Amino acid sequence: MPNITDDPPVDVQNRLAALRDALDSQIPAKSDNNLLISTWNIRSFSSLTRKWLADANDTPKRDLQGLRSIIEILRRFDVIAIQEVKGNLRALRDTIRFLGDDWGFLMTDVNIGDAGNYERFLFLFDRNRVKPSGLAAEIVIPPEDLENAGPDELRRQFVRPPYAVSFLRKDMTFVLVTLHVLFGDNEAQRLPELQGIANWMRNWARRTNRFGQNLLALGDFNIDRQGSAGFQAFTSSGLTVPNQLLNLPRTIFDDPDDLDDDKFYDQIAWFNTGRGGLTNMTPVSGGNFDFMPFVYNQVGLSRTSISFRVSDHLPLWMEFEI
Repeated sequence: MPNITDDPPVDVQNRLAALRDALDSQIPAKSDNNLLISTWNIRSFSSLTRKWLADANDTPKRDLQGLRSIIEILRRFDVIAIQEVKGNLRALRDTIRFLGDDWGFLMTDVNIGDAGNYERFLFLFDRNRVKPSGLAAEIVIPPEDLENAGPDELRRQFVRPPYAVSFLRKDMTFVLVTLHVLFGDNEAQRLPELQGIANWMRNWARRTNRFGQNLLALGDFNIDRQGSAGFQAFTSSGLTVPNQLLNLPRTIFDDPDDLDDDKFYDQIAWFNTGRGGLTNMTPVSGGNFDFMPFVYNQVGLSRTSISFRVSDHLPLWMEFEI
């Protein structure tokens, strides 16, 4: 049985080389004066079939080729917020084994229950570039706020409690809050959670005793589209999506030439002014990364099949000058 650290077959090596070349051309290199943050919903990041190409009878369909592709993307960033990590950690263990001791992670326990899809949140980070600076917490709404909530406000805890972790890059602290908003049949079902996280972030920013907290929200917000009711709720408290991340495909099924009906699920956002806003970190570039042209070439897999091997979502990233 092959292992993640083995040399892949020649055709897989060629695909990985093409993927690396594309990453080199599209993602900024790590430097002394930058910080690279990413968010990625990796579809059902759980178990792994230890074959270079899983066949029709294998479960799960994620194989070593898919995981090596995922790892090539992850290693380009300093810290990555990952959603849809499941209870089975085989793929994660192989990821850490391949990356080595220079990488670490922090994660929540599994969210028990059908609504939460048995998911956990995870931050993967390059120890040579960043380190945790003390805070790690799941966000819980005070009971009195829930009891006094209006009919359109959040009246129960988040289905998947957002996860906040503080990091240090050189002498600059930043706090990342990752979440995966409830996915309902229509956006109206998501509005209370979207409004709830926006209000909570605003109140946290107001409670800070100094400027320079660098408070950022990132993850899968399940927003239908820019300008929709969900987007308005998410940005209502001052959270701002940077121009670099507007009008970009979020999934492998989006049409980059016709984004009007495409989803605006994944976000990285922050407050532009006031407490909680960015201090000593300036956004300079950002985007998504479309891995589809570089994975499973000439294998004949559908986009849906590839979504189970890599992901249905594209990674979203921002570069900051510090």
